[in-house]
Parts: sequence; C-alpha cells; structure tokens
Amino acid sequence: MLRRQQLIRMQVQQLLDAGLFGLGLWAAHWLRSLWPNAYFPKADAIEPFNHYLWFYLLIIPFAPLLLESQGFYSRSSSGARRLTVWPLLRACALAVLGLIFVMFVMRMQLARSVIILFGAISFLIILGKEELMRAWARTKLGQSQLKKRLLLVGAIEDTTRLAHDLRQKSHDSIEVVAQLNLNETPVERLADLLHEHSPNGVIVSGTHTYFGQIERAIELCELEGVEVWLLADFFKTQISRTTLDNFHGRPTLVFRSAPEMSWQGLAKQVMDVIGAAAMLLVVGLPMLLVALAIKLTSPGPVLFRQQRSGLNGQPFRMYKFRTMVSDAEQQRQELAAFNEMDGPVFKITNDPRITPLGRLLRKFSVDELPQLWNVLRGEMSLVGPRPLPVDEVRRFNDLAHRRRLSVKPGLTCLWQISGRNEVKDFKDWVRLDLEYIDNWSLWLDLKILLRTVPVVLLGTGAK
Repeated sequence: MLRRQQLIRMQVQQLLDAGLFGLGLWAAHWLRSLWPNAYFPKADAIEPFNHYLWFYLLIIPFAPLLLESQGFYSRSSSGARRLTVWPLLRACALAVLGLIFVMFVMRMQLARSVIILFGAISFLIILGKEELMRAWARTKLGQSQLKKRLLLVGAIEDTTRLAHDLRQKSHDSIEVVAQLNLNETPVERLADLLHEHSPNGVIVSGTHTYFGQIERAIELCELEGVEVWLLADFFKTQISRTTLDNFHGRPTLVFRSAPEMSWQGLAKQVMDVIGAAAMLLVVGLPMLLVALAIKLTSPGPVLFRQQRSGLNGQPFRMYKFRTMVSDAEQQRQELAAFNEMDGPVFKITNDPRITPLGRLLRKFSVDELPQLWNVLRGEMSLVGPRPLPVDEVRRFNDLAHRRRLSVKPGLTCLWQISGRNEVKDFKDWVRLDLEYIDNWSLWLDLKILLRTVPVVLLGTGAK
C-alpha cells in the first residue's frame, strides 16, 4: 500500500484498539464485581470503578504502542490467524504485567484479578474485532471497498515484473485489471482500458518507456481524474497535485487531481454512514407511505433501479422511487428531439412520462430517499456529483468531463443547490462538479448539506 494510506489506516486501528482496551478494563471490573453475589459467595467485594480510572492514563496511550512493538500493525490482515493471535497475546500479557508492576511499585491495594481479567477480556474483544474485519473483507462488498484495482502501464518487461511483485506482496488486496505496453500500443488505448475496467489507479513504470508517451498517459489520466503512481522521473502537470510516496519500497510520484485520502476524508465516510442511517430511521415510515401511494396510483414497481456510474466510473445499481410510467425508458427515444439539456444528459420540462404523484415527489426530492441505502453500502456519499446513467457517461465528448467520476457520487451537490433543472448547459453542470472537487473540504460538504435543506423544502429549481 502507499505509505500515507497505510499510515492513516494504522492510526485508525490504533485509536479503535485503545478504546477497546479501555472497554476491556471496565468489563473486567464489572465482571469481577459480580463474583461475591453470583459466582463466588465468599469472595470479597472490590473497590468502586473510579479507583481504577487512573489506569486509563496508562492503557489508552501505551496499549497501542505495545501492539505495534509486537508487530501487530505490520502484519497482513489476510495472513494466517497466528500472525494476529500471537502478537495480540504477547501485547495483552505485557499490558497485564506492566499494570501489576505499577501497582506493586506504588503499593496500591487493588484487586489484581481485575487486571488479569482485563488482559483476557481485551484479548478476546480485539480478536473478535479482527475476526469481524476479516469476515467483512471476504464479503463481496468488503472486497469492493478494500481491494485496489490497478492498471499497469509501461514496457512489457517492466509491467510483467511489477505484476509479479504485486502478486507476491499484496496478499489479494490488489487486483491488476490490465497491462498496457506503451512502446507498442497507442496511448489512446489507455482511455479505452480506463473505461472498460474502471481502475482505482494507474501505475506507470518508465524504466524502458519513452518519456513522451509517459507524459501523454499521465495527462490522459489527469483529465479523467484517475490517480497515477509513477515509478520514474518528474513531469509537469496542469491540474494534479504531485506528492512523493512509497509503493512496496519503490519511490513513487502521485499525480492527483481529486481529493486525497485524509482524516477529513475518513470523517466524510463516517458522516455518510451515520447521516444515512439516522435519516433512514427518521424517514423510514414516510418512505413506506410513499411506496404505498406509488403502488396505488400507478401500475409498475415501487422502486426504479438503474445502472449508474460511480467512483472512477464503476457501475452500481442506484435506487429511486418510481416517478414515471413503467415504460418510460422505451418512450425516451420518441422524446429525444425535445431534450432541453446540452450534452449527453436527457432533461425535459413537463416530461409527459412523469406521473402526477411523481411530479410532487420530484419537486421535493422525495424520490431520491432510497439512495440513502446506496450511501450505507458505500456506493454513494451524502455530498458529491450526481450519478449519471452509464450510457450517458459513455457519450461524454470531452475526457475532462470524466474527472467528475474521481469522487463518489452524492445525494446533493453544488448543482443541486444552484437551481437544479435551471442549469441547462451540461458544461456548467460539470464546471460546478469540478469546482466542488478542486475545493473540497468537510466544511464545504456541511455547507452544501445545510443549503440543500431549504432548496428541497421549497422545491427550488425542480420541474
């Protein structure tokens, strides 16, 4: 993995493990406090938990350091279980011995059984957490979130050697979707491979490749918003921010024209999950009533399902409440001449395919509520460029337009709060999306969410 991403993931794990160690101490005291009454009638009562609170000053900062010292965070998450069990067992044993030693030095008269139970319970809690993460990583959804899909570019001898190294070191966390020999294949073929395989990144090895070809490949990926990891020299870019990183021991230049992985990015993911879950709880019953109204007022399914282009163009199934007649897709060809939107997007004022109830749902964006499930699945975000149908993305006549696919699509965006259907020019739509990408911050997301509320409640710009 790239060093920055690996470091952030390790820090998240350390914070989580520190909290689980703290939970282990509380659980150990609670379990020991039950002994005199339930399990060992003759056992003495122990001190209140507030006598043990100061242990958190040692446990919270030092427990993750103990795990790190035992190689717990440097192991492969998909490796043998013994690589997880033994470092964790040694770290928990050292934590118990350390706390007992501190009690002895400070001559504290506290129940040592609590400390021993703390070590055992912490071991079980963290091991359980690791097993849950391992099980999630094996699911289809987990693999789609964790696995990096990479496209290798360069001379055939360079990409073949790199693919072999990745298979040896990545432990199934990386999938090489395609290889391109720049010395024998036109660089334009790279655009086709990006569209066909939707990779998360492109690795360019320039050892035996013409520099001009490499530069053209980087510029093409830059336009489409796909990260490039260059195992070679420096090149000037127009949009991308260039950073130096490390890829399996190789110095690497990263050309990025989309937001990079950061603490703000992790906070955005947490906000997405918590926000979507909370909104589903709040609007769950109204959504059932809307579904019933759709079923009673027009024939056809309640939900409209369609393949949309997600992160890096990866197709996913998006859900909406159905607002049109059931054969709306078939009627679209007949209405193509009335399209009011420039570019590949199809929009008509007073679209005759929309049902009376559907027009009301669209005015207040109620039809978009099922996409909260897409947010929970990690396919969408609360804020981001609106996802377009796969066939509309294929009709982009400007590769720069594909850079809007470099972030997760969202429920709302700058276009949504800038008049929605009043924006007729697709280039203006894309301009707003790229403005969002280039200036992204967590605060910008919060401002867009706050501005979305009155737009939705008043039905501003909806037709």
